[in-house]
Amino acid sequence: MRSRVRAVETASCRNAGTIFSEVAGDITIAANGESFLLHKFPLVSLSGKIRKMVADANDPNLSELDLNHVPGGPETFELAAKFCYGMNFEITTTNVARLRCVAEYLEMTEDYREENLIARTETFLDEVVSPSLEKSVQVLSSCEALLPTAEEVGIPDRCIDAIARNACQEQLVSSLSRLDCDSGSLELKDRCLEWWVEDFSVLSIDFYRRVIMAMGHAGVHIDSIIASLMHYAQVSLKGIGKPQIWNPARSYPCKGEKGQRTIIETLVSLLPPEKSSSVPLNFLFGMLRIGIMVDATLACRLEIERRIAFRLEMVLLDDLLIPSVQTTGDSLFDVDTVKRILIHFLQRIDQEENEDCGYESEGIDSPSHGALLKVGRLIDTYLAEIAPDPYLSLDKFTAMISMLPDYARVIDDGLYRAIDVYLKAHPTLSEHGAKKLCKFIDCQKLSQEACNHAAQNERLPVQMTVRVLYFEQLRLKNALSGSCGDTFVSQKISSGLTSAAMSPRDTYASLRRENRELKLEISRMRVRLSDLEKEQVFMKQGMMDKTGHGKTFLTSLSRGIGRIGIFGSPSGEKHHKSGRKSRTSEGKTGRSRRYSLS
Repeated sequence: MRSRVRAVETASCRNAGTIFSEVAGDITIAANGESFLLHKFPLVSLSGKIRKMVADANDPNLSELDLNHVPGGPETFELAAKFCYGMNFEITTTNVARLRCVAEYLEMTEDYREENLIARTETFLDEVVSPSLEKSVQVLSSCEALLPTAEEVGIPDRCIDAIARNACQEQLVSSLSRLDCDSGSLELKDRCLEWWVEDFSVLSIDFYRRVIMAMGHAGVHIDSIIASLMHYAQVSLKGIGKPQIWNPARSYPCKGEKGQRTIIETLVSLLPPEKSSSVPLNFLFGMLRIGIMVDATLACRLEIERRIAFRLEMVLLDDLLIPSVQTTGDSLFDVDTVKRILIHFLQRIDQEENEDCGYESEGIDSPSHGALLKVGRLIDTYLAEIAPDPYLSLDKFTAMISMLPDYARVIDDGLYRAIDVYLKAHPTLSEHGAKKLCKFIDCQKLSQEACNHAAQNERLPVQMTVRVLYFEQLRLKNALSGSCGDTFVSQKISSGLTSAAMSPRDTYASLRRENRELKLEISRMRVRLSDLEKEQVFMKQGMMDKTGHGKTFLTSLSRGIGRIGIFGSPSGEKHHKSGRKSRTSEGKTGRSRRYSLS
């Protein structure tokens, strides 16, 4: 730095007492490379450091001193010199931390004068800064450029304690308004939390971490802490909550991304326990996306994924569509991250079920089973959304399908749609690969509409089409004979008899599995019943609209059986060869059978 001389005015000096001959005259002091031409006596009389330096020099004609690493720089030293010369200036929240540090550096203690600079700044911190949350934040923010001297004199700790204490006091005073906010709209609640949330965004991440930890220990409301974390993330992290575009040309994070990595890892570590908080899912997904982009630690990303998995049943499809950041990946979407989230969710479901001691949680409307069904529908929709990706490998796609247990899907319509989209987007897939995909579809869990579509789907392997037609014929026979589900129930009863030879733990596990299957079968039967009722209404409407001794009904029934004609009995062949008279009589018989079911 270019040296320049500043002559500080001495006309108003209040320290004109006895002047020692060894400190008489002027002296040039270089503070961090910037020179000041000053009189020796006022400095020596108030600063222990300068007095010692002059004494150690043992030179009555000493005219220069070098002061290195002065806290706050030359500007702060100039304020300290003005204080020595009795010149007026104002101590404010902007300069009090710098003055306190330079006073410590110059050793301006009470040993040299009452109400020296250290004492004056301490009084200001106690009487003006500490009672105010806003001023404590301002002073704490100014300490960032004064480390480590600020830490040695304890300014950050005092400010942090004051912030936590004032936040608790403010929370108690405004408890009534806070209750109104909690019972009101989210918009009103946000306005009630803005009294200190925005102030913290000026703090460095290290100071912010210490403030949040102190507020947590002091008992500040968790919702207020979460609101502060979200606001700090939105201010400090670029693009939080916005779609991110990864630049594959960059093989390593830039300097800004390294700073963001530290911020996101710190913020994740400050999140309250998920069972006692309500961190918005869109905020967690925004943090996860940026964490992936800036290459945050694996522990950080796993923590976010675990928190998301805790409420996966409430996640939206768009949240799961995380773009991949791999330059040589086999998918446009980050399927691996979604897979880990699903693993955490399934582990949570298993843990909740293992903690249950009774059977009441195994009901049809149990929370864990309901959450599993919601996630099953969500994952099927997710699979259909990523299926058109031409870079999505078969192994990764099938791995996602196989993650969910069988009892997570009441019907397989969503899974069938996802597989059909994948087959359409990958026309070069081998027949072996298509068979590998279709084996995950349970034809008995397809709705009538899905069966109709599958029976005419040329993209499916022949074996799959045959299975669909077979089970469609079997379903129709069971519906007409009124024996739908009897075989399934008898099998479950017989399987329950063999469980007597098992251990109590194995017996309970077996009964729980059977209970799940029974619940799913009941749900499937409801779907089948709904399909049959719709078909019956359609047939009745046709009978009412037209006459002709059951001609319309016969036509509808023929269309239904025609789809499964390849499995028909010999009597079916005779039916096609018979004349109009025989068809009329058979139509009447069929009509009476239909009414017997209704």
